[in-house]
Amino acid sequence: QVQLVESGGGLVQPGGSLKLSCIASGSTFSSYTMGWYRQAPGKQRELVATISTGGTTNYADSVKGRFTISRDNAKTTVYLQMNSLKPEDTAVYYCNRRSSLLGWGKGTLVTVSS
Repeated sequence: QVQLVESGGGLVQPGGSLKLSCIASGSTFSSYTMGWYRQAPGKQRELVATISTGGTTNYADSVKGRFTISRDNAKTTVYLQMNSLKPEDTAVYYCNRRSSLLGWGKGTLVTVSS
């Protein structure tokens, strides 16, 4: 059974940076488009960024130009580099497939505050 384990969150000041990591166990990692999602308090979970098996990336307008998604298939890991963070980026961040969703991991909390 594939498991997703996110890490790298924390408290950061506005304008700061964080890099999130997500390790996906299982040998089928390289066959799927992966995504980073986030859920802010009182809001629905939203898709933030995706990366295809071939490395094509897409971003939500709210993070375009600030966030970069990448993947390492050998390590079955997907990353999210977050720069120029804003208070509205505060959320629990999750990774998952773009489709054929797996069970959600625990996520990693990102808090942007001065």
